[in-house]
Amino acid sequence: MNPRLIEIALRKQALQIRAERQRDALMAHLEGFESALDVVDEFRDGAHWARHHAPLLSGAVLILLASRPRQTFRLAKRASIAWLLYRRLRGESSANAGLMAIALVRRAASQLVRAAKAGRAR
Repeated sequence: MNPRLIEIALRKQALQIRAERQRDALMAHLEGFESALDVVDEFRDGAHWARHHAPLLSGAVLILLASRPRQTFRLAKRASIAWLLYRRLRGESSANAGLMAIALVRRAASQLVRAAKAGRAR
């Protein structure tokens, strides 16, 4: 057999052994992060489910809005603030415009709630 091929085969084997040791060392270092990574995986799976069941979620939000408008607006406000903070942490520039939009939406929502209360009082 060609001595050059033997040298290449031995080098390949040494690299494979080295890679296996590195994988083992990496897994040993990541053992502490396993539970956190599981939470991230569950969140990602939940987001995937929500994207594929958007009509169902929209219907649930409409039912909630019709039955409890004040709580729905409060939840929507918190969700939008959380989304904007997430975008700001990612460094997206449009997050500042979103903060101004929250104030406008909040005013509109409070006016809608007041109008709905006034309609019930009549």
